[in-house]
Amino acid sequence: MSVERARSMVMEPGAAGAAPVTRRREEALCQTSYRPMQQQQPASLLTLLIILGFSLTLVAVFFISQRPVSDHLGFVITVFVALGVFVLLFLLVCVEPLFQRCHAVFSLLVWGFLITMAFVFAFTGGPVQPWEQVAFFLFITIIVYTLLPLCLKSAVIGGVVTSLAHIVVFSIYVPVTNHSEDHLELQLLSNAVVFICANLVGVYHKTLTERALQNTCRDGLNFSQSRGKLVSEKKQQEHLLLSVLPAYIALEMKAEIIKRLKDKQPDLEYSNNFHNLYVKQHKHVSILYADIVGFTQLASMCSPKELVLMLNELFGKFDQIAKENECLRIKILGDCYYCVSGLPVSLPSHAKNCVKMGLDMCHSITQLREATGVNIDMRVGVHSGNVLCGVIGLQKWQYDVWSKDVTLANHMESGGLPGRVHITEATYTHLDGEYEVEEGEGETRDSYLTGLKTYLVIDPRVSAPVNGDVLSPLPPEGVKQRASVRMARYLESWGAVKPFAHLSHRESMELDTPPDITAVEIPMNNLNQHRTTDRARSQKPEEMNEPIESVHSYKHWVKSGEMNPITLYFKDWSMEKEFRWAPLPDFHLYMACSVLIFIAVFIIQMFISYKNTALGISYGVSFFIFLLLLFTCFAGHLTRWTQKGPRFVQWIPSISAAVIKQPLVRVPVQVITILLILIMALLNFFFLPEPVSTNSNYLYTVPYYLYCCLLSMLSCSIFLRMNFELKLTLLTLALVVYEVIFLYSYGYRSDHYVSELYTNSSRPGVLKEPKVMAGIWLFVFFFTVLVLARQDEFYSRLDFLWKRKFGQEREEIETMENLNQVLLENVLPAHVATQFIGQNRRNEDLYSQSYECVCVMFASIPDFKVFYSESDVNREGLECLRLLNEIISDFDELLSKPKFSGVEKIKTICSTYMAATGLNTVSGNNEDTDRSYAHIGIMVEFAITLMGKLDYINKHSFNDFKLRIGINHGPVIAGVIGAQKPQYDIWGNSVNVASRMDSTGVLGKIQVTEDTADILQSLGYSCSLRGVIKVKGKGDLQTYFVEMDAGKTAIQLP
Repeated sequence: MSVERARSMVMEPGAAGAAPVTRRREEALCQTSYRPMQQQQPASLLTLLIILGFSLTLVAVFFISQRPVSDHLGFVITVFVALGVFVLLFLLVCVEPLFQRCHAVFSLLVWGFLITMAFVFAFTGGPVQPWEQVAFFLFITIIVYTLLPLCLKSAVIGGVVTSLAHIVVFSIYVPVTNHSEDHLELQLLSNAVVFICANLVGVYHKTLTERALQNTCRDGLNFSQSRGKLVSEKKQQEHLLLSVLPAYIALEMKAEIIKRLKDKQPDLEYSNNFHNLYVKQHKHVSILYADIVGFTQLASMCSPKELVLMLNELFGKFDQIAKENECLRIKILGDCYYCVSGLPVSLPSHAKNCVKMGLDMCHSITQLREATGVNIDMRVGVHSGNVLCGVIGLQKWQYDVWSKDVTLANHMESGGLPGRVHITEATYTHLDGEYEVEEGEGETRDSYLTGLKTYLVIDPRVSAPVNGDVLSPLPPEGVKQRASVRMARYLESWGAVKPFAHLSHRESMELDTPPDITAVEIPMNNLNQHRTTDRARSQKPEEMNEPIESVHSYKHWVKSGEMNPITLYFKDWSMEKEFRWAPLPDFHLYMACSVLIFIAVFIIQMFISYKNTALGISYGVSFFIFLLLLFTCFAGHLTRWTQKGPRFVQWIPSISAAVIKQPLVRVPVQVITILLILIMALLNFFFLPEPVSTNSNYLYTVPYYLYCCLLSMLSCSIFLRMNFELKLTLLTLALVVYEVIFLYSYGYRSDHYVSELYTNSSRPGVLKEPKVMAGIWLFVFFFTVLVLARQDEFYSRLDFLWKRKFGQEREEIETMENLNQVLLENVLPAHVATQFIGQNRRNEDLYSQSYECVCVMFASIPDFKVFYSESDVNREGLECLRLLNEIISDFDELLSKPKFSGVEKIKTICSTYMAATGLNTVSGNNEDTDRSYAHIGIMVEFAITLMGKLDYINKHSFNDFKLRIGINHGPVIAGVIGAQKPQYDIWGNSVNVASRMDSTGVLGKIQVTEDTADILQSLGYSCSLRGVIKVKGKGDLQTYFVEMDAGKTAIQLP
């Protein structure tokens, strides 16, 4: 099956068997990337160095001992040929690419030449004894399992074949050629025990190291997948942030959120007295306000989907025009659109840009009107001056601008004319005569403009023919369609981008890279874990292997600066301490294998050693100590039985836990175990009968005690996570003691045995003399076990390093997941976000939802307009906005209280706070009346709490602000619109009336409509009749004030 086809199967969520295919593919990737980790070039080079040193030592000993070449010609030829072959192999292994491709051939060559050398040494240089070359075959067996780049299956085959080769050949050959050998059967059985022990130790070591390497590889694979996830999610997070804020302010806010999340402050509490203010001043900009005339009436005839479609297409078109004219859209307020040119980078042409954009907007609406016959138009106002721009509050961020110039631009729009661009004199002076203008007479339409000279820009395209891209008038049958349908059909031809399309399409995330705002390097998790996991799984194998292949590279970790290249210690002491104190859950397996070596030594000595009292006592005590050590390590497995027993035995499993988790307990257990095996390997050698002419039957045991010593040295390699310096100390101590005993203290036993075997003047071969064997093989095994210890140390540290890095990565992902959640909640309500981020949503769908009963609140601070001023003292109004930011932020903090979890902040409009309840419920539920209207009561409670919160702020800021609140309920339409900066909003007559309840209200009062008052009274609230008031666009309405009963609405303030 091709990789592409496999990838497609993994990517199809509904495909049968997709999960097994994914698992198999991950296993294949892990095996592919794990294989190079088995093929460690440094270990292979060190193995060849040991073999070369061994061969050179044989040559040196041969010529120093002045053995005649003619008597040992086969030995000499074999050694020199082997030297040449191994030098050539060493040079070839230095070429890493060649070694990676031919590692199997390399292993076979090394194994084959070593086997050949062993048999040549056995059958040359003197009579063949049953104990001959056992050490050589033992060495071959051990390196096949531990140092050669072979998988477990190949290693088992190599080890077993090596052992059987010696056992079979010597079991057949020695009895035929040597009839006088004493205890032949026992010696052959001892040989078998040595090889069985070697193979079992080899399988144990290979299994544990392979499992550790595979776990390391899986960690690397997971790390690679999380890295891919991080790259993807970083782009998503940036898109989310940039969908709300300009890049220049997004970084500052992102850093603050991350800091808050890392400090574990999700409740948004701060250590200082003020919330952060993300507002900056910009001078020499132009502000454009545009309103769609006649859209309110048109919207009343639209279905929810049609309304959201029309708004998205219209404002998507306006966003496109803004981008073409270097304008930055600020916000959408109902059917009002406003933007600024000259942000964030100053532009000398800011006034021309806004005027050009206004003309383009009017032209687009003209095209729309002529093509559809719908009576709508565009009214645009432009003013040039200075602004304060940024974000206030803690939730539902929306980039906004404030200043008296912004207020003037707003009035320029309301005092303008449909289809015209209305500009102030300040803007006109920046046009440099590029556009013709005529008198605007704005003061006649808006009293705010009294005393100001205004102009209407003449569009140079008015007299030109209509562009060819305007649709022809609809055929007669089309006129019968509703205006909204005709609008929708035409607007679809504009092809505005859908909100959050970049979050719905994986491909767009790859191609459309947002500006880099990732100076704070924190990766992040997914908004949709399923989809991103699929993407990580769909990466090409070679892409996923790239970071994993570096796992096995020693150079990679040396260059990374994580480890000291000589000691392998972590350069970060805290990391080193964490590594040394890490628990060892496999410690009981280490102990079990060490007991295996001890038992093998015991069996060998039972077969060949002289039976005396010392032998029985020493092993009796040793077995008792080992039983205690085993009980200590396996006590944790007795939990099931100890829990059922009396209380005084229930502490037993804690012994095992202490050994696993506490190095201060674990290290002494390791040292005692190894020392006991090292001592017992040679202790009874001292109690052998002294060789005399009449009693030398036990001299053949000398080589077997050497083999016991070699096996005992392997016990240091059993403890994979034991510190290298401790292994080095124990091995050095054993080497010195063993060499002194075999070469000096008891060397005469070897001499006496050789003199018995070679009665004539001939000299035995180099490896046929026990004393020389001990001198050579003890050093060979010393260096072999050291190489193993070094390799085990490297892999242990590597495994720890990957687990640590992956753990840090997961923590960072969790941090960024929380960041994404914060960002998402500041763009969309949670129930709406799932519609866009959900895996089943189609990209071409727009979100729209109609609700039958939503309670809408507008809470404004009219006095803030009087309070706001621009002077050097308050930094051109910045300090005034700081206070407003405190007020809005404190209001936002109330939303985190469980009581107000159903309140959804919609937006802030200058000093007006807009919120709604009932948006997170499904319409059409058959609930009782009280429950279906309960959210209206919650909104009133929230409004009263806002008043109390503002009173608290007044007390500490020495102000006297009052809230003016309007509340209404009824059907609304909710949706998400806007391509460049998607925005969630609600529309409908209920929203307009709620706004009017605020604008016509009274300071310190909550004004509601008659219908809302009736429901509140049914819920237990008191309402007093205000009377009939005139409401713009609605006529005369009878309204009520909610009585703020202190007993019912008591609030707790900090």
